[in-house]
Amino acid sequence: MDFDTPITYLKGVGPHRAKMLEAKGILTVEDLLYYLPFRYEDRGNTKPISQLAPGETATVVGRISVAQLFHSRSSAMRMFEARITDGSGPPLVCKWFRGDYLQSILERGKQIALYGKVEWDEFAKEITIFHPRYEILDAEDEAEGNLHLARIVPIYQAAGKVNTRILRGLAHRALEAVPPDEDPLPESIRRRIGLPVRALALRQAHFPEAEADLRVLNDFRTPAQSRLIFEEFFYLECGLALKRRKTRSVRGIAFSLNGRAREKIKSILPFKPTAAQKRVLKEIAEDMSQPSPMNRLLQGDVGSGKTIVAIQAGVIALENDYQVAVMAPTEILATQHYLYFKQLLEPAGYLVVLLTGSAKARDKKSLKRMAAEGVAHIVIGTHALISKDVEFKNLGLIVVDEQHRFGVMQRFELLRKGKHPDVLVMTATPIPRTLALTVYGDLDVSIIDELPPGRRPIFTKKAGQDKVEQVYSFVRREVEKGRQAYIVCPTIEESEVKAVKAAQKLYEHLSQTVYPDLEVSLLHGRLPTAEKESVMERFNAGEVQVLVSTTVIEVGVDVPNATVMVIEHAESFGLSQLHQLRGRVGRGAEQSYCVLLTEKVGDIARERIDTMVETQDGFKIAETDLRLRGPGEFFGTKQSGLPAFRVANLIRDRELLEAARAEANAYIDNPANAKDLQALVKYIREKWQRRYGLVQVG
Repeated sequence: MDFDTPITYLKGVGPHRAKMLEAKGILTVEDLLYYLPFRYEDRGNTKPISQLAPGETATVVGRISVAQLFHSRSSAMRMFEARITDGSGPPLVCKWFRGDYLQSILERGKQIALYGKVEWDEFAKEITIFHPRYEILDAEDEAEGNLHLARIVPIYQAAGKVNTRILRGLAHRALEAVPPDEDPLPESIRRRIGLPVRALALRQAHFPEAEADLRVLNDFRTPAQSRLIFEEFFYLECGLALKRRKTRSVRGIAFSLNGRAREKIKSILPFKPTAAQKRVLKEIAEDMSQPSPMNRLLQGDVGSGKTIVAIQAGVIALENDYQVAVMAPTEILATQHYLYFKQLLEPAGYLVVLLTGSAKARDKKSLKRMAAEGVAHIVIGTHALISKDVEFKNLGLIVVDEQHRFGVMQRFELLRKGKHPDVLVMTATPIPRTLALTVYGDLDVSIIDELPPGRRPIFTKKAGQDKVEQVYSFVRREVEKGRQAYIVCPTIEESEVKAVKAAQKLYEHLSQTVYPDLEVSLLHGRLPTAEKESVMERFNAGEVQVLVSTTVIEVGVDVPNATVMVIEHAESFGLSQLHQLRGRVGRGAEQSYCVLLTEKVGDIARERIDTMVETQDGFKIAETDLRLRGPGEFFGTKQSGLPAFRVANLIRDRELLEAARAEANAYIDNPANAKDLQALVKYIREKWQRRYGLVQVG
C-alpha cells in the first residue's frame, strides 16, 4: 500500500464503513493517517477489580454481568448501572446518569474496557466508577494485542458507527502496511527547525511511546504533532504565496492617481479623515496604480469609517472612466450604502443606482441596461449583482462588504464581469492579522485601527428580565431629551418567521402599552423593500423615536441621534452580533448606552455578556469569540473558504502558523533549487483542493 491507496483496500473497511469514513473526508490511506486522535488516555494502570483503591484513576477489563436502567422516584432522571466482573473478587459497579442510550450498547455478557476515577459509594458500600469511559472489546482486539490497553491510548472522534476502537485498529494496520516514503517537506527546512521525518511523526502521533508526557500530548505539542501541524500550515502558506504570485502576474488596470481625482476626493469628504484612514487609502491607492489587479482586505472596527475609504477608492476608478460595483449581503445594508454613496457622489456628477432581488422586474431591466451601457457609474446591490444577465460596460473596481457572509465563488462570479478589475473586500469583524492572512490568503491586509475623533465610549450594562421596566423607563427619559432608541429581538432557533412574530409581538406591546404616546416603528427582513426604506428614512429623519427590529439593523445603519440600544434576550446572540448591534449607537457626540437584557444565562453566554460589558475593542471581542466558537464556526467555513485543516488548529497553533508562513514565503521567494520547488508545486497542486477545500480563484 501507499498513501494514495483507497481506504477500501485496508483490511476491516468494507463498503458500509467506507461510506461512514467518507463522511469524515477519509477516502485514502493518507486521509486515515492524518485523521489524528483528538485526545490521549494513559491506560497503563490496568488493575484487577479486587486491587482498586478509591481516589485512583485506573483501567479495568472485565465482562458485564448485570446491566439495568433505574428510574428515580424523586425526579425524571434515569440512571444506567452495569456490574463488571473479572474473577478477582466482588464486581465493580459503574453508573451513568441519564444513561438511557446505553441499554442497547452495554449488554450483559459483553467484554468491556473501562477507564475512570474509582470512588467508594458510601450509601451502597461498593467500589464504583461514575461515568467511566468505555470500549466494547471483541475478538479483533485479541489479535491486536495491547493496542487498546496497558499503554497511552489514542482517542479518535467517531465516524458514524466507526468508533474510536475500530479507528485505532485501522490506523495501526495502515501504519504497518505503508512503507516509509520520501518526505515531501523540504529537508533544509525540516532540519533547521528540528522536525522528525513524516513516517516517524505519524507513528508517534497515533501511538505515542510509553515515556511520552500525557499533558504535552493532549496540548498537541510533541515533536511528532508539531511536525504534522507545521507541515499542514507550510503547504497551505506555500499555496497561498503561489496564488498571490500568479495574481500579480496577471495584467490588470493601472489607475492614474491624477490631480483631478485628488480634488474630487477632497470635495466630497464630509469630514477630516483620521490618520488610519489616510494610511489605508494610501495603501489602496498605491495598489490601484499597479499594473496587476488589487486584491485587498480592509478591516476596521464598527464605526471606523471603512465606507468613506471605499468611496474614495471608487472616485479613483471613476476618474479613470471605469465603473464601480458594490456588493452587500442584505438589502438594508445595500440600501444604506446606496443612500450614503448617492449623498456624497451625485453632487459630484456620478450616477449611483441600487439593484436588489426585490426590485420590480421593469426597474431591474432598466437598471441592468444602465450598467451595461455605462450610464450608471456606481452599481450597488446584493447577490443580484452576480446574476448572469447583469453586465458592465467597463468595470474597474469591486467592493465587497461583509465578505464573511459571501462565498469565495460569489466574489469570483462578480470578478468575471470585468477584465481583471481591482477588488476591495471589507469586514467589520476584526480578526488578528495572522489569521486574516490565512483565511483571506489571496488578499493583502489593511487595518483601520482608530475611530473618528469625538466618539465617546458606549456605556454598556447587563440587566435581568426583572429590570425590564426600569430599562424601558430609561429609554423614555432618553427620548424625552430628543434622542432615539433601538430595541432588538433575537432570531429564534434561526427561524426568521419566528423572529418576525416575536418582533411583531414586542412592537405591539411597546407601541400600545409602554409607549402609546411615542412614535414606535417595526423593522424586519420580511417587510417589502419600499416599506423598509420608508421606516429607515423616517428613523433617520427623527420622526420615529423607538425602532423595534430584528437583526436586520446589525450592519450598515448609521443614525447619529440614536443613543440607546436595548438587546432583548442578549444571551442568545453571538459576540460578533452583539458588538455589531452596539455599534449602531455611539455615532454622534452625545453619550450612548447599550443594555443587554438577559434571561437564562449559561457559562458561555455569561462570558460573552461579560466581555461586552468589559471592552469595546473589536479585536479583543473577536479573540474571545474565536476562542468560544472555534475557527470553523467563527469564520463560517463554507462561506469564507476557511481551509479545512485536518491536524492544525488556527487558535491553538498560531505560533506554528506564523513560523510556517515565514518559512513558506522565504522558500517560494528563494528556493534551494528549481527541482525542489517544482516538486513542492506538484505536491501542492495534487493535494490542494482535496486537502484544504479551497477554491483556486480570486
